[in-house]
Amino acid sequence: MTVRILFFASLRERAGRKEMSLEVEPGTTAATLLDRLRRDVPAMAGAGRISLAVNEEYCEPDQTLHDGDEIALIPPVSGGR
Repeated sequence: MTVRILFFASLRERAGRKEMSLEVEPGTTAATLLDRLRRDVPAMAGAGRISLAVNEEYCEPDQTLHDGDEIALIPPVSGGR
């Protein structure tokens, strides 16, 4: 099955792209996908905690992915007072 991955902010710079498509096995979870990306894109390994959203909804790491899902990888955000 194919999923679409969107990289935001500093993760976009680390990955060297704003998005990519990836073939994954049925039953793949958001956490499994993130682990794979940290292996396949070495610059992401030091990115710290990454929030995940599937189809524009924040998700838990154990959420199972489905064919055609859009996964957003969002780095930690700071700012304000």
